[in-house]
Amino acid sequence: MPPKRPTLADVRSWPATVSVVEAAEALGCSKTFLYERIKTGDSPVKTLSVGGRRYVVITADLVRLLSGEEREAA
Repeated sequence: MPPKRPTLADVRSWPATVSVVEAAEALGCSKTFLYERIKTGDSPVKTLSVGGRRYVVITADLVRLLSGEEREAA
């Protein structure tokens, strides 16, 4: 049986940032796809670079995307 995809309620309880792997699971895409989108600057969620090569996803932005909220203009 494949792993259970996290629900929006699950994601809301996550810490302030999560790994790209966890975010990809919540979005229903592969970690490779999400990493590619991050590296090309076309990520659907806000990320932070940690240590130059590692990325984390901002959970609040992941919740925004999953709940269908509009992204605020920068």
